[in-house]
Amino acid sequence: MKKLLLATAATALCAGFASAEDVKLGVLIGFTGPIESLTGHMANAAEAAMAEVNASGKALNGWTFVSARGDDTCVDAAAAQTAAEKMVTSDGVKGIIGGDCSGVTGAVLQNVARPNGIVMVSPSATSPALSTAEDDGLFFRTAPSDAREGEVMADILKEHGVTSIALTYSNSDYGKGLADAISTSFQALGGKVTIDIPHEDGKSDYSAEVASLAAAGGDLLVVAGYLDQGGKGIIQASLDTGAFTKFGLPGGMVGDSLPAAIGPALDGSYGQVAQSDSAGAAILADMGKAATPAYDATSPYTMESYDAAALIMLAMQAANSTDSKVYSAKIMEIANGPADGSGEKILPGQLGHAMELIAAGKAIDYDGASGVTLVGAGESAGRYKEFEIKGGKYETIKFR
Repeated sequence: MKKLLLATAATALCAGFASAEDVKLGVLIGFTGPIESLTGHMANAAEAAMAEVNASGKALNGWTFVSARGDDTCVDAAAAQTAAEKMVTSDGVKGIIGGDCSGVTGAVLQNVARPNGIVMVSPSATSPALSTAEDDGLFFRTAPSDAREGEVMADILKEHGVTSIALTYSNSDYGKGLADAISTSFQALGGKVTIDIPHEDGKSDYSAEVASLAAAGGDLLVVAGYLDQGGKGIIQASLDTGAFTKFGLPGGMVGDSLPAAIGPALDGSYGQVAQSDSAGAAILADMGKAATPAYDATSPYTMESYDAAALIMLAMQAANSTDSKVYSAKIMEIANGPADGSGEKILPGQLGHAMELIAAGKAIDYDGASGVTLVGAGESAGRYKEFEIKGGKYETIKFR
């Protein structure tokens, strides 16, 4: 595995803060692994939020927010825990943006975050099992649960006239949870799942899995996998053998690297990914193009990464504390605002203003880039972008 990466966000502060304190935040995502083509954008966006607050000089107590990166690999729980432990024990982080994939996120939550009392806000771990995980009030996520994505995908399939699907999923917590949600929701709408089988990531040959899928048949193949690993391999093998020519693509299969790798044969496939059409989404898209380093806010889970970092910093400001056990109680309040709707809406680019309002005792309602609203045990209510691949690009159909 590549060595853990360590990066520092911009740390500009007003000169008046002579006794500034560095507050380290962990960015724990899979810089290597099956979604590595997405995570650069995610990390840059989270760190851009830190730089934005630092540049404003509005954080209490002269706090300067600094990023400590760690590679959770997306799939290797032991590596993820080692990276998280380093963050907590050596780097001294006060909160973690991450993990990214569901299995490693659950492992870090139970074996590192809870024992050390550290807040985690995941921008992309979507397994329904995380909704009921024991978390001591420390775990939140800005991406919605796959339970909701299963319903959305079932609706999209039915609207396309699909009556039967073959289904394969990454043999991971993410893949299993999403496949179950899709299967359950599609069958509830009268659809038929002809076969439902796992595939392992990292293999060089998927001909056996594709042969089983082809034998079962279906109007199309739904691939609940990872775009840089097994999911891509399943699609390529299906096209090479003529087993399937059209694919249903959930969120883990969305990223520019997939159509670039597969080519024109992927045109006509479709699906959905967690993404918002909120006012803040367009703002962050423009901010990302102008940022150094730049990031693509429309890349999956990039908006959610900016929002995860923002929620942690704003909650610290509201609690006047960098202690996770203290500021964790403020995250839902910051995300949703007062029940009477009196909180001022906060969008990307307004983090300094939000810090100032909080310091003055005024209520805010953080909408951010992804239209943040947290429900249940601190997870996003969520919006989804429906897309179709045309000319090698993900063309937006509508938002749901």
